[in-house]
Amino acid sequence: MRYYYVKGQDPFNGLILQYRRLLYFVCHRYSRDGLAVDDLLQETMLALWNRREKLSSITSPPKQAAWIWRVARSTCIDLQRSTHPPQPLADNYDKPAEDSSLHNELHELIALLPEPDRTIVTMHLQGYEYKEIAKATGLSKSNVGIRLMRTKEILKEQWTFCN
Repeated sequence: MRYYYVKGQDPFNGLILQYRRLLYFVCHRYSRDGLAVDDLLQETMLALWNRREKLSSITSPPKQAAWIWRVARSTCIDLQRSTHPPQPLADNYDKPAEDSSLHNELHELIALLPEPDRTIVTMHLQGYEYKEIAKATGLSKSNVGIRLMRTKEILKEQWTFCN
């Protein structure tokens, strides 16, 4: 559902309404407790309010979403760090074989893609051939390839923009 600027409505409120699911998703990722999620949402909205001039200067919806996601993520991490100081690791600590945080971040960016690009990327990552993706989406095989190439470029741009 898209929300648009209504005469007399603050543009910031319109953007918050438009990206409320994204904000909730990011905050919920850092806490499962309802009250803690509310606190994270409040702090995130305050951080966005403090940076509203920067937010209003971004006109592309994918870039807006990526920037909001980055601010929300940073705010949640900062708040988590301030409320939960790091504990020293045990002497027998074994580092995990794989860091899944990068994997999760990529999937969060994929979740922001519009349809059918999200479906194309997801199916491609699951190992489907272009022909199978074309059949599932109703697009031609060449259109799937073109969309996948363009979407990879968008994801690469957002990834470098966020990190």
